Amino acid sequence: MRRLVCLVLFISSCLNAAYLEESVWKNGETFLDFLSKNSLPSSIYYDLDGKDKELATEIIAGTKFQILRDDNDKIEQVLIPVGEEIELHIEKSADKYILTTTPIAYQTKEETLTIDIKTSPYQDIIDATHNYLLAHEFIQSYKKSVNFKYLRKGDKLVILYTKKIRLGQQFGSPTIEASMVEVRGERHYVFLYNKNRYYDAHGREVEGFFLSLPVHYTRISDRFTYKRWHPILHRYRAHLGIDYAAPRGTPVKAARAGRIIFAGRKGGYGNTIIIAHEGGYKTLYGHLKKFKRGIKRGKHVKKGQVVAYVGSTGLSTGPHLHFGLYRGSLAINPDSAIKLVKSVLSGKKKEDFLKYTAKVKENINLALTSHKEPPKEKKFDYIVRLQMKDKFVE
Repeated sequence: MRRLVCLVLFISSCLNAAYLEESVWKNGETFLDFLSKNSLPSSIYYDLDGKDKELATEIIAGTKFQILRDDNDKIEQVLIPVGEEIELHIEKSADKYILTTTPIAYQTKEETLTIDIKTSPYQDIIDATHNYLLAHEFIQSYKKSVNFKYLRKGDKLVILYTKKIRLGQQFGSPTIEASMVEVRGERHYVFLYNKNRYYDAHGREVEGFFLSLPVHYTRISDRFTYKRWHPILHRYRAHLGIDYAAPRGTPVKAARAGRIIFAGRKGGYGNTIIIAHEGGYKTLYGHLKKFKRGIKRGKHVKKGQVVAYVGSTGLSTGPHLHFGLYRGSLAINPDSAIKLVKSVLSGKKKEDFLKYTAKVKENINLALTSHKEPPKEKKFDYIVRLQMKDKFVE
């Protein structure tokens, strides 16, 4: 309900505003940079408590956000998504600005894509839908379980997926519920099942993006949550990572091989390292005491290699490692990726799985016969044209 109220208030404000400006968060820009550039008081940030300051550090470069301005070009409201479940909402009230964290208001829509292979699955999905994110998610869902080089022209592909709609546009990455691709006439399936993991038609987990523990910890002091209603503060809080409490100076290791794309101070996270990995994944290591000698941007690291040491820099109440996992702009619970072996369903679990997939296969077969025209995503517009009384303002 609170999610819907925020959206209704924002849309109703649009009707009285001059224009709605839609922009993209720039690489390297901080929340304080944004406030200064838009002549907003820095107290908006400094009045936040530690957890919300930390959340303001989570804004990902490339994130689309909205600014509502009045006739005098003054800012009325701002909506900045942090991940795909919560957003920072800045609103002018009387003579001051107030920042709150609210759940992102969106609708979900189920879609089906059926195409004949012409060049490659990735390019054919983009050509049919203009949806780069869907093409990326399709490739990621199969991991390396299918060699797409062996596809031939005329092989068929079906994707059953769900997408989020926010302010009339697709928001975030679509979720592939199931898909089928033919490789020289042989069908290969993946199904989303059992805590958002992908399995093949035999109930074997498709090998995914697995991580090792980044630190030897004494306890988990704070777990991952997209949004949590605080009963005392009466507002939403989010914690987009896991906090591992550990003695100061404990070695911090790369959870997977990759390339360091950031090593420095990062807002509330203090000394921070960000490592880019294959498949568009990134891991973040925050509140570090110091970096290991030789660690810098551009350096390639191996899985398990020591990159830094536990500290309490930034907004921290004690020594711990804040560990975050991201795929694009989506924050992911690291617990879902830290594991040693793939799972294979058996017994009653496999029986339930096969019953579920039998129904899904019927929907895939139906899609093959109906072959509806796939929906095409619209291009991103930076300025939304709003009707005002007897004129349009751009």
